[in-house]
Amino acid sequence: MKVILNQDVKDLGKKGELVNVSDGYAKNFLIPRKIAVVADNAAMNELKNREASKAHHLAVEKAEAQAAADKLNGKSVKVQAKAGANGRLFGSVTSKEIAEKIKEQYNVEIDKKKIVSEDIRNYGTYECTLKIYTGITAKIFVVVGE
Repeated sequence: MKVILNQDVKDLGKKGELVNVSDGYAKNFLIPRKIAVVADNAAMNELKNREASKAHHLAVEKAEAQAAADKLNGKSVKVQAKAGANGRLFGSVTSKEIAEKIKEQYNVEIDKKKIVSEDIRNYGTYECTLKIYTGITAKIFVVVGE
């Protein structure tokens, strides 16, 4: 009997998958506990619509990420920091500060966890990589000055 799982089942499948199980297992265990539903026409249409919706949302997210990467790639972000007499910063420039400056200067929201940079502890220009989405990256330059 073919059923659509409503939740993950160990050794059977993940939520939303169409699986083939024995009739007794489906009728006596999966369906009464609402772990699965019978794969009739209505359930199959709902499954197809859900999958199409998920694919559409992923495509939209990827397009937005690509647009953000195109907008930021090769740009420079200016960050101001205080330093001692020898040009060494008090503390360092963090990815949180870089994300705030990107939002402020280019109006693009980037999560601080997606910014890969070396330790920025002196004045100068540094190259950072933004891992915006799976397979989509952008390179920016962080200019640290007074």
